[in-house]
Amino acid sequence: MNSLFKAKIDWGVYIIIAILIRVAFFNMSWVSYVAILISMHQFFLFFYALGYMIPVRYLSGAFMCMQMLLGPAMAYSGLDAYQRPESKMQIPELDYFMYAIPAVICFIIGLHVSAGKLKGEFINQEKIRRYVAQNEKLPYYFVAFGFVASFIGPYFGSELGFVFFLFSNFKFIGAFLIILGNKKLKPLYLVLVFGSIVASSLQQAMFHDLVTWLIFLGAVFALKYKPSVNVKALFAIGFAILALVIQQLKGDYRQATWTGKEGAGLSTFVQTYDQSESKGRFSIESIAESNIRINQGFIVTHIMKTVPAKVPYENGAEMVEILKAAILPRILAPDKLMAGDRTIFMKYTGLFLMPGTSMGMSTMGDAYVNFGTFGGVIFMFFFGLLFSEILNAFHKRSAEYPVLLLFIPMVFYYPIRPDCELQTILGHLFKSCFLIFVMLHVWQAKLRLKPTKAGKQMAVAKEAS
Repeated sequence: MNSLFKAKIDWGVYIIIAILIRVAFFNMSWVSYVAILISMHQFFLFFYALGYMIPVRYLSGAFMCMQMLLGPAMAYSGLDAYQRPESKMQIPELDYFMYAIPAVICFIIGLHVSAGKLKGEFINQEKIRRYVAQNEKLPYYFVAFGFVASFIGPYFGSELGFVFFLFSNFKFIGAFLIILGNKKLKPLYLVLVFGSIVASSLQQAMFHDLVTWLIFLGAVFALKYKPSVNVKALFAIGFAILALVIQQLKGDYRQATWTGKEGAGLSTFVQTYDQSESKGRFSIESIAESNIRINQGFIVTHIMKTVPAKVPYENGAEMVEILKAAILPRILAPDKLMAGDRTIFMKYTGLFLMPGTSMGMSTMGDAYVNFGTFGGVIFMFFFGLLFSEILNAFHKRSAEYPVLLLFIPMVFYYPIRPDCELQTILGHLFKSCFLIFVMLHVWQAKLRLKPTKAGKQMAVAKEAS
């Protein structure tokens, strides 16, 4: 637990910001204020860890806090007044936070209780450089393989399509190897890789993957260049502005592109940006609209209002279906849950979704449906522990296969999003880990770091002694 309570952060800055928030939002309830303080702690841990590791645990905690604590706190503190009735928090503030705060805290504790010195997150850059020197062309093969998988994946069914979807992320692993394994940057390949996700995000009008991969890219660059706190702060402010602009514009952008009024692309996005000027980009209404996109808590309150008043607790029955959907291929379980199942969502939230629309109940929502308040809190601890143990498993194998740690963003970039369906989160975790396990056994020689002459001599001397 040292990684949670003894990590190096600037407590002076934390206290000053906490005081400013209390003064600026004097009418905010104390329970919402506590939720914001917990969120700030996770954001600070993530910020100060950049440059030393790829902080998956801190990023997971920060995302969970943002959507389950920060967004709801802002909603309860006044932004709900600007929302449609169905997008408002549905239960009293104290009732929601009596579940959400313990659940989030237990998730964070689960992330760190077996973390040791954040096992699985520290990258041995010297070993990565040696590995790339031994396999000079491999990073470029990864990039090419990722692009090929992106193109051919849509031609397969859902099960094989998901495998190729995972393969498509190899281009990011190749990009990370190019950054960390070479003294000089190769900007052409980085523009190619990350330009592709910008293009696909604009094409689909879905920006979660873009934002998450940019965070991991920033973490890898920070590992290589060790920026100062001031430089990190400048980049953090720039990224926060970018994320805020995306949040404010993506609704109008989707309306323009999904209805066929405009073609998807950068020009339409810029046009949407220009049109937003007249609406007041930083007005209270605009901020409230952005908040609903980070506030997953309103869905949880719909669930808490519906269960058990109208629909009884599932007592684990739905969780069994979730695990079956996550682990078993459809050929063995043809009746397993479908991704984006509208029926499940509408049953437990009482909300109606239009055909073609899908929303996730979130991990906290599924935990409550199955186990209630107390049981849901306990489930969130084990959910965090699952993340931590996967990172620990990668750490154990990284001594021989240091490149494995660069696959961690591929494994976690989707599961760290709290707003997604639990069966999809677990399915991504299990399938990506299984794919890497198979890859490790098929290409052991290629993925293993070959010992240097000095290392071989030390091994021989150790055996002789």
